[in-house]
Amino acid sequence: MLAGLALYGTSVALLTRAHLGLEPWGVLAEGVMKHTGLTFGTVTGVISVAVLLLWIPLRQRPGIGTVANVVVISVMVDVVRAFLPDQHELAWQITFLVGGVALNGFATATYVGARLGPGARDGLMTGLAARTGRSVRLVRTGIEVTVVAAGFLLGGTVGIGTLLYALAIGPLTQALLPLTTWRERAV
Repeated sequence: MLAGLALYGTSVALLTRAHLGLEPWGVLAEGVMKHTGLTFGTVTGVISVAVLLLWIPLRQRPGIGTVANVVVISVMVDVVRAFLPDQHELAWQITFLVGGVALNGFATATYVGARLGPGARDGLMTGLAARTGRSVRLVRTGIEVTVVAAGFLLGGTVGIGTLLYALAIGPLTQALLPLTTWRERAV
């Protein structure tokens, strides 16, 4: 779980340094960052805590993985961004973008596969789906579109990377999840 969360934070940092468009929650975090002066990682953590507060009326229960998700991803984004320079050469931008999306798919499958509690955004999605009776697909799409729109209005970067992430993350995670899911061994 911890490795998956660290890799997730690293993947988000790669996307921020590619400057070709961020994943939906990254768009929101960057937009908020531009108005607060806080670091990207700090804003990511604050948004996660705000989303966790939305769990209360949905009666969602956090796990150790939920708390670790907030802390580890927020810290890793800032640590990696401190060492990783912005990219302005197209070949490197594409490398960071594609590498960031691929790494994010693996990281997501790894931390979800640990089964130690959903991330803040995942719990919001499943909680809203359960309370509204709507499909997970519809709820997740609605959340992501809302987050991108809000982030864009705040000045977050939307681009080809946002589209690539939207199209690739589901299939990547689904393909990798069977390889990373924790299973009890039969005794």
